[in-house]
Amino acid sequence: MATRIIRLEKDEILKKKSREVDVIDDKIQILIDDMIETMYKYKGVGLSAVQVGVLKRVVVIDVEDGTGVKVLINPKITKIKGEHEVEEGCLSFPNKYAKLIRPKEVTVEALDRSGKKIVIKAKDLLAQAICHELDHLEGIVFIDKMLPDTLEIVEPAKD
Repeated sequence: MATRIIRLEKDEILKKKSREVDVIDDKIQILIDDMIETMYKYKGVGLSAVQVGVLKRVVVIDVEDGTGVKVLINPKITKIKGEHEVEEGCLSFPNKYAKLIRPKEVTVEALDRSGKKIVIKAKDLLAQAICHELDHLEGIVFIDKMLPDTLEIVEPAKD
């Protein structure tokens, strides 16, 4: 496994639409492992492949709810319920946070890393993370959806 470089906000790749994964081969498995390592290293709750420069529909999420990391390949949201205001940040936008409206609950269908179809019914933080990462696959970043005048830049703590 290796930590990959996270693409930052001015990188054009973040505005591009990701492509479906046709075959879950060794390259995809390595990508998944590297994404998980990268997400944990930078203390994120989710990461999409485009954020490490790969235009493939692959997402990893761990909201630290005790269920471990979720790997979603070719994910699609099939159901949305409710909405609420949330605060969000992004590893590609270090130290920036904004408020936006996200669904309270979502159902997502995807393939797991072994190619098996999975369905996840998610609410609250997991639903938010799924929506955030799936937006990345469409070339949408959270500041594209932020509520007006809610962007905050937080200076990192000095060690």
